[in-house]
Amino acid sequence: MKAKNLYKQLDNDFIKPNLTDNWLRYMPELAAYICDSFKIPNRNMGIMCDFTETINHVYTAVFPSESVLQKISENAEKALLFVHHAAIWNLEKSPKGFYNMNIALLEKLKNRQIAIYCLHNPLDNFSEYSTSKTLADALNIEIIKPFAEHNGGLCGVIGKTNCRTVKELQGKFSEIVGHKTKFYQYGDSEILGNVAICAGGGNDIFVVEDMLKNGVKTLITGISVKNEFSAAVHEFEEKNQINVLGGTHYSTEKFACLAMCGYFEKLGISAEFVEDLPNLTDI
Repeated sequence: MKAKNLYKQLDNDFIKPNLTDNWLRYMPELAAYICDSFKIPNRNMGIMCDFTETINHVYTAVFPSESVLQKISENAEKALLFVHHAAIWNLEKSPKGFYNMNIALLEKLKNRQIAIYCLHNPLDNFSEYSTSKTLADALNIEIIKPFAEHNGGLCGVIGKTNCRTVKELQGKFSEIVGHKTKFYQYGDSEILGNVAICAGGGNDIFVVEDMLKNGVKTLITGISVKNEFSAAVHEFEEKNQINVLGGTHYSTEKFACLAMCGYFEKLGISAEFVEDLPNLTDI
């Protein structure tokens, strides 16, 4: 498939005029590799590194980590790496969480004609393939409505679960992500009404306030760690008796990247998800 045709299809399907994003603050050293269209202020989305004219295969990944780039650079050429994030996430390596891609590995991708396309807020925005929707599907939660406006989109969903207690829901959560999860019990042990799902960095005041407006007291998210940056939201949740379940940034957003393989296959191009490791310091 011609690369420009695939980029155009992705742009049309996911990038809406009201959506904004800002990644350039994390990658000043990578300017020579980044497309001009990706550098437009508040529009850091779409084709990021245009290294090929032909795409024979697509790889999807949550982060462009060293592990992911190494695997792809060793095994592919004339391909596309579709990533949810334009930078790597690791709270142990960066106080901001995000840090730059490895330049040497990025050069390898360029030499092997492997382009990079990034959809962050457009993939968080509610759709068939969005991060919170696909996590809800994995948890067998019946979606009632999207919620939590962020950067022009709706990044969370509210739904019904068959689980009767938060502990039961946590067990199901741990099973589907494949590792332990964290439960901050600030409210009732029973699930009273609906639950909210906001994958990735969803433990935020604006998300919790919108939950309360919808009468919801249980939040399923990715990054839940209690530290100097999140102390205020944890205090707010405890005050308002809101239970929080955390399953890491990576593990709660990987379901969207898995689902995107189906999207590409519907377009007639083969695709595969590149596994990575969750960072349990997130929770």
